[in-house]
Amino acid sequence: MAIRLKTSEQLEQMRNAGRVVRLVLDRLDEMAVPGVTTEEMDVEAERLCRSHGAECLFKGVPGRAGAGPFPGSICASLNDEVVHGIPSVRRKVRNGDVLSVDFGVRLNGWCADAARTYVVGDVSEKVRRLVDVTRNSLALAIGMMRPGEKWSHVARAMQDYVEAEGFSVVREFVGHGIGREMHEDPKVPNFFSRELAARDILLEEGVVLAVEPMVNMGTHAVRYAADGWTVVTRDGLPSAHFEHTVAVVAGGADVLTDAK
Repeated sequence: MAIRLKTSEQLEQMRNAGRVVRLVLDRLDEMAVPGVTTEEMDVEAERLCRSHGAECLFKGVPGRAGAGPFPGSICASLNDEVVHGIPSVRRKVRNGDVLSVDFGVRLNGWCADAARTYVVGDVSEKVRRLVDVTRNSLALAIGMMRPGEKWSHVARAMQDYVEAEGFSVVREFVGHGIGREMHEDPKVPNFFSRELAARDILLEEGVVLAVEPMVNMGTHAVRYAADGWTVVTRDGLPSAHFEHTVAVVAGGADVLTDAK
């Protein structure tokens, strides 16, 4: 791995990008009501992004063989869709849905990336718990991030917490380093494995990670939908997703996508 450490000045550039991400996610939170289409949310996200002089990171990203480039500015994933859902005028948000939105920007050459799951209207108590547990697992990770900590300890704590609550952590998709590029080293799993233990990530000042737990109500197993982009749970049960861009600094963690 070639982890690129960031200076304090570079972190401020990433924080500026993070403010745009937070602004967009807050606006989409307001829009996430029954009847809105994910296409309408996508258009608004791109409008706000461009109005602040930023570039939407996801649009045009190359896909898997046969999938084509990603067509949206946001990933909009409904219910059993885990990640990479494609916005569409045909996909309306309904009462009782959970909607996970992932969004990233590049501003003045520096990137920031975050995700949030919105609860729309009346949902079951178990769905609310799923969303709360996913959000809490991200907060748990951020609270543990400090110079000298090993990521394997953080990942194990995240997994233990989620599984103790009766849910499962997605294995196939993980977080990542971030900086001038959306995806940099290292890969950042939200679960413990022998591979992680063997090639652990030692946190130090200047490391910046996009930490993004994806938690399923049922099995952790996922598959690709027919569009080649959207990832769905194999058992058809709901999923939730939260993410922040987080810098390791003296004394702990600094969240760059919380609009400080």
